[in-house]
Amino acid sequence: MMSDLSEFEESMRREISAFQDESEKERAKRLAQAAEQTILPSKKPRPTQRPTKQQVESYKTGHLVKLAVRTKRLELDTVFEHRSSSISRLEAQMEAEEAAKKAGYPIIGYLIDIERL
Repeated sequence: MMSDLSEFEESMRREISAFQDESEKERAKRLAQAAEQTILPSKKPRPTQRPTKQQVESYKTGHLVKLAVRTKRLELDTVFEHRSSSISRLEAQMEAEEAAKKAGYPIIGYLIDIERL
């Protein structure tokens, strides 16, 4: 019974040492490849990527104006949002009111909110 156990232990030691040797070799290969990539940068020129429209709009300054508007006098308020590129709050509100009237909302109830972009 001892011989079976000792044989098993010996075979396990051999397998573990073989596994460790392979993992050390693989680790050395990965380190060498990483070193090559950092030393020799890729020779392919990077394609210039243009920013998307959403990214461009996020860099702009201005205000997001929310107005309560109506088409008739005795109607429930509807929220109208307008993005203004103006840095002045008053000018942004005036632009939003003009845009609401052009969009078909003749009655502007009140200003709900103005947020900076």
